Amino acid sequence: MSETKLTGDAFELYCDVVGSPTPEIQWWYAEVNRAESFRQLWDGARKRRVTVNTAYGSNGVSVLRITRLTLEDSGTYECRASNDPKRNDLRQNPSITWIRAQATISVLQKPRIVTSEEITIHNFPAPPITLQCNLTSSSHTLTHSYWTKNGAELTATRKNATNMEYRIAKPRAEDSGEYHCVYVFESTTKANATIEVKEPMAKLVGTPNCHHLRSPGEPPSIEGSAKPRLLLSPSPTIPEITGHKRSENKNEGQDAMMYCKSVGYPHPEWVWLKKESDGGISDINNASGRFFIINKENYTELNIVNLHITEDPGEYLCNATNSIGFDSVVTILRVRSHLAPLWPFLGILAEIIILVVIIVVYEKRKRPDEVPDDDEPAGPMKTNSTNNHKDKNLRQRNTN
Repeated sequence: MSETKLTGDAFELYCDVVGSPTPEIQWWYAEVNRAESFRQLWDGARKRRVTVNTAYGSNGVSVLRITRLTLEDSGTYECRASNDPKRNDLRQNPSITWIRAQATISVLQKPRIVTSEEITIHNFPAPPITLQCNLTSSSHTLTHSYWTKNGAELTATRKNATNMEYRIAKPRAEDSGEYHCVYVFESTTKANATIEVKEPMAKLVGTPNCHHLRSPGEPPSIEGSAKPRLLLSPSPTIPEITGHKRSENKNEGQDAMMYCKSVGYPHPEWVWLKKESDGGISDINNASGRFFIINKENYTELNIVNLHITEDPGEYLCNATNSIGFDSVVTILRVRSHLAPLWPFLGILAEIIILVVIIVVYEKRKRPDEVPDDDEPAGPMKTNSTNNHKDKNLRQRNTN
């Protein structure tokens, strides 16, 4: 048995064993390409991501469950069962005392999908709305993609594209629900993301009165009366942005995420703007389809994928506005070149080159001073040979 999963998913393996007496069940694991190096799995292992539930009766049943899968969870999982009294004796051969069943689990990196924010339809007729999904990273070959609403595929949405859009020209109440953009790959499981379209919920303030019809002259009576209820709501206040990224430093080609969160009531409308080099402020130009904004009541998020060093750096303005007032903050986005990690090395290399040049220049200027002057006599130097001969004669006389 083999199964393929994506990171963040979960899987379950079942093991049902019959025998008399009832066999003991254990779970073991071996890494990829290391089938002979099995290690036993316990309930609560891998930072409590592993759950083992075993029940014994006339037969033994065990369920292994692993959640929040990572790439390291790939490998061979083995269910072992034995009712041999010496099954746990280390001197026994495990291949004889235990029967085994194996399953191979392959965990692949989950593709990253960036979506537009959830939408609430406040009034009818409402302006057109567009749902967006962008598959920004995947190591698998895409075969096709499509949209679903509440689990049912929407007609005429199937195509082979990583950047998907679904437009609702005239939103109505029945258009609310959960929309999924689904990506289908070769030889792996599907990947999807959810965008919710909501409609405002009606608020029930009280219970209506009920009166019965009465005869002429009969005093009025109330069969049912309203039970008043007090609805509390916070006092309207100006939005105040309490948290945001002051700066974001990324390399060219990476993804950037900036966010703002606020307090205040009513919840603000969020707008992202960008400061131009001339000091002006303009809307974000999303002609490239690389900008995605997510708004959730008192929180907003701006995602930029595949950063461009010439277009994306600058100051981004996050603005929160409600019926009382507004507040805004600035986040500075810096995008470095691919060569940024090499700058320290290039600096050291430049220092070495300068040092070598200084040494060479110094040596060339020093050499002419060491050559003898042409005005000095070039003949052989006189020696004290005469004095040496005199001393030699004196020594000879003394010996005689």
